[in-house]
Amino acid sequence: VQLQASGGGFVQAGGSLRLSCTASSTFSRAARGWFRQAPGKELEFVAAIVWSAGNTYYGDSMKDRFTISRDNAENTLYLQMNSLKPDDTAVYYCAAGAYSSSSDRYDYWGQGTQVTVSS
Repeated sequence: VQLQASGGGFVQAGGSLRLSCTASSTFSRAARGWFRQAPGKELEFVAAIVWSAGNTYYGDSMKDRFTISRDNAENTLYLQMNSLKPDDTAVYYCAAGAYSSSSDRYDYWGQGTQVTVSS
């Protein structure tokens, strides 16, 4: 199974982006999530969603601005990012695994998509 993330780009502060993550085939994992890594920083949890029920969980600095969602029929994960800040600049990764904020609980990873927010 491969996860393909897309939708990153260059945006000014205050703008919005929508990331997508499509799986190459159907597979069974309880949850999918988004993580990000800024230059020189550790991987950071962004959000996760229970694939069947739709329960969501956010990192503290994202929950008022970001929305994670999924389309089960299309096997696609989304991350709507609003009110973007320069601190949101990072490579964003989608992942599949257990419903957790810990990257160790995810065993499928996409290749990452770059998000750059200018001030």
